[in-house]
Amino acid sequence: MRTANRLATLLLAAALVAGGALVVVEALLAAVGRAPLLVDRAEVSATLRSTRWDDPAVRAAAVALIVTGVAVLVAELRRWSPTRLDAGEGWHLQRRSVERRLAVAARSVPGVRRARVRIRRRGTQWRPRVVATGDPAARAEVEFAVHQELHRLAVPGPARIDVRLRGSA
Repeated sequence: MRTANRLATLLLAAALVAGGALVVVEALLAAVGRAPLLVDRAEVSATLRSTRWDDPAVRAAAVALIVTGVAVLVAELRRWSPTRLDAGEGWHLQRRSVERRLAVAARSVPGVRRARVRIRRRGTQWRPRVVATGDPAARAEVEFAVHQELHRLAVPGPARIDVRLRGSA
């Protein structure tokens, strides 16, 4: 998400700089009494005088701006999955890599065919959630295998691991 935020910020900044530069150039040309570069001042002035707040174009533009603003706000406030997991002592693990390794560990348990692991975050704590297909009686073995893999990664293991085993279909 950092890349998307940076790209959106870059595009917004570029648009604001270009728009600001255009306004400055047009203002300087108007002050000097020269012809406008891009904007026909008389036409813009007439349009602004005749446009009312209840016109459909004004309402559509207002709705579009409000929807865009709310979408940006929701994207910024949404809690995204972390890309890095704090493993203590100043070092981090990549979340996707840990998820893959834990899924492989869960699939290594006899009776488990498919496993998917997602890392969930609560404040600074994180916890794996394992959803697997296989024998429901193997739940303890799956949890043990995940704990062993976390120990192999030298990660201070979370207090709780969510394991959901569905019977084979």
